[in-house]
Amino acid sequence: MTAPKLLPLAIGLFAVGVLAIIAVFVLFATGHSDLPVWLNVAATYLPALGLALGIIAVVRKSRRRS
Repeated sequence: MTAPKLLPLAIGLFAVGVLAIIAVFVLFATGHSDLPVWLNVAATYLPALGLALGIIAVVRKSRRRS
């Protein structure tokens, strides 16, 4: 996957992960304690995966230019 295709994917994964984190906080604040596993997994891994892919995309893009 090339860097131009990788960066939007990274941004999307990061954004979905941040939305999952916000959802976890809102649900916890409203009294829900038994949250779904998929929501916890999304809040845990998607922001990190998106950040890692974003860093890889930026590094690959900068190496191509020089």
